[in-house]
Amino acid sequence: MSINIITISREYGSGGRLIGKTVAEKLGWKFLDREIIETAARESGLSEKFIEQSGEYASATTSLLFNLSVGNNPDGGMMSLYNEVFNVQREIICKAADEGRCVIVGRCADYILRERDDCMNVFIHASTEKRANRIVAIYGDDSKNPEKRLKEMDKKRRVYCRNFTGQEWGETHNYQLCIDSGFYGIEKSADIIAETVK
Repeated sequence: MSINIITISREYGSGGRLIGKTVAEKLGWKFLDREIIETAARESGLSEKFIEQSGEYASATTSLLFNLSVGNNPDGGMMSLYNEVFNVQREIICKAADEGRCVIVGRCADYILRERDDCMNVFIHASTEKRANRIVAIYGDDSKNPEKRLKEMDKKRRVYCRNFTGQEWGETHNYQLCIDSGFYGIEKSADIIAETVK
C-alpha cells in the first residue's frame, strides 16, 4: 500500500509540529499547518486569530460546556462560526490530500481523511516532564506551572476532537503509529515516520 498523506496529531509541547515539518522535508512533500489557517481565513473572511483559536482549542472543558458556550443563540451564533471554520478547514485538507503527497498537522485531519487508504495517522506524545521543559525552553512559556498549562491545552484539544469527530483524541486505535518524542527526540521521530512511509 502506498502512503501519500501523513497526519500528525500531538500532545501540546511534544514537538509534533516540528516533527511533521522535518518529515515533510525528508520526503520532499508539502507541509500544511499554518497554511491551513491562512487559507481558511481568506476563504471564510474570519480573522486568522479566530481561525487559530477555534481550529484546535475548545473554549470549555467538556463537550457539553463547549456546545453550550458557543450555541446559546437561536440562529446558531458562535456554534455556526465554529462549524464554518471546521468545514472550511475540512475542504482545504481534502483538497490538499487530493492534490498529492503532504504532511498535515492537527485540525482533526486524521478523522477528516479516515476514508482514504493512502493516509497514515501519527500521534506524537511525550512525558509531562519533557513537554514542560520544552514549552519553557523552546516556546518561551513563562507560566509558573507549565504542567498545568499542558493539561489545559491537551484537555481543550480533547474536547474539540470529541465535539467535531466523536472520537477520543489520543486513543491509540485511531492512529497507525504512536511515537514518544521525549524518548526518540525530534530527528529520530521524524526518521521513524519517514522510513515507515518509504
